[in-house]
Formats: sequence, C-alpha cells, structure tokens
Amino acid sequence: MLRPVFALAAIAASGTALATAAVVLSATASSATTCDAALFTIKAGMPGAGAGYADAQVSAQCQGANLVVTSNGMPSYRYVAKTPNALRTQDWTWTVPAAPRKAASTTSVRRRMGTVGFTVTGIPIYAAMEGPIPASEAYGDPKYNGLLDTCGGHTGPGAEYHDHYIKAAGTCGFAANTIVGYAIDGFPIYGPRGCLNAACTKTAVMKSGYIRTRKPTKDSWSAYTWKKSSSSTVLDKCNGRTQADGSYGYHATSGFPYTIGCFRGTPVAQTGAAGGPMPPMRPG
Repeated sequence: MLRPVFALAAIAASGTALATAAVVLSATASSATTCDAALFTIKAGMPGAGAGYADAQVSAQCQGANLVVTSNGMPSYRYVAKTPNALRTQDWTWTVPAAPRKAASTTSVRRRMGTVGFTVTGIPIYAAMEGPIPASEAYGDPKYNGLLDTCGGHTGPGAEYHDHYIKAAGTCGFAANTIVGYAIDGFPIYGPRGCLNAACTKTAVMKSGYIRTRKPTKDSWSAYTWKKSSSSTVLDKCNGRTQADGSYGYHATSGFPYTIGCFRGTPVAQTGAAGGPMPPMRPG
C-alpha cells in the first residue's frame, strides 16, 4: 500500500473528523521523510463511548524527524465493559520516528507489559497477552479468553482503554484499506488487506504465520509457533512484510498475534503515561 508523504501537518478531532492541514507532496514511500499526521482523525458520525463519557480526541503533528501523537484515549464507539475496571480519559503522548529503519535484529514483545503501538484513533495497543492476574489466565491470550469487546479492546486497572486486537472496520472508527495504527518503532500497522503490486490494483488478505499448538488460556506466547511460508500473503514473525512499494509495515490480522509479533525496527522508549507498564489485571 502506498504511503502518502506529507509536509508539516497537524489535525485534531473531537467526535467528528476535521479537514486535514497536510499538503500531499508525493504518493511514494521513497522519500527520506514520511509523516502521516493526517491519518489521525475521529471518523465522522461515530457514536462515542456513551452518555457521561468524553468524546474521543486525537491530534498529530510532524515535528522534525518525528511523528508526535496525543490522545485522550477514549473510544469513538460504544463502550462495553469487559473487565471490572472503569473507563476514564487519559493523557497519552506517543513519539515515533517518521522515517523508521529496520534494526539489525528484532525485539521481542513477549511479556512486554505496556504500549507497543497506538491506533490512528488514539487508542494504545498492547501485545497479545494479559498480565499475571488472575493466575488461571496468567499471560493468556485475551482474545481467546473472551476478554475483549467487538473492536478488540477493554479497560485496564488505570481505567485506560486499550486494544489487544484491532477490528479494522468502519464500526470501530477505521477507514477501509488504510493504516490503522503505528508501532512504537515507527512502522505502520495496516489493516488486514495488503497491496500485491505497486499500483495497488490487486490486494489480498494478509494472514498470520503463527500456528496454535495448544490452548492459549495461559502463557499465550508459548501456545503459538511461527512457521515460515513461501506465500506472499503470510506474514513474517513480526506480523509484517515488505510492502509492494518497498516499505515495511505490520498488518492487523484475525489470528495471533493480531497486531505485532515483534518489533522489526527499534522501539522508542516513551515518556509519561505511555512509558508506564501495564498494571496487573484485577480478578473479575
């Protein structure tokens, strides 16, 4: 999928999408600087979390070599409680490189308790496991264990709403066939469909290469094994691939690990709330 290259841009949204302030310079990903600030919007017509909750807000800016995103962390769709934790606004700020590079080696997200990425709607993304509580589901797969709402999220002990899985659908605030988020190494997370040629006239659903070997009720990363495939639609160990335009990107998939299997670039240490670990989940 081709990634637009933008000049300095900033947008903000509160319940409805605003016009972008970005100037499109090129439709290729060959530039040394690619900053997709204009992608960060709240889709028009979204119902919001519900009565008594703040509207979803997200804004993004291209600052030098970085993409800087701020959000109040509220879902733009109806909130359905899946944990005993409340839902409150947050103060999220994420900073990632606008032109990420592949690292010499990958970085594991196994037992990485905290933000591994964020959506273009301003929701933090956590890896495909929960914390050590309750013991019966310690580090288990939250999707398999039925802990997520239909859009792939729930609230944590800090009353923070976060995603473990991304349903790349309009009902969850995403446009079709586009970037749905970013990992904290700066590489984009595309929806499940990927371009098979540079003109993107041919697309296909990308599939995870992880195979379930046992029930992932506990210790999800030990319950799946990645197997290399020669198929152009099966993703690498990090749940990404080299896109048709030559750039790298992850994909949101229906199968484990759902977003990121490992970091293909160098993850950036975040500050403030975004740099904190995921607290242990309280028993229901």
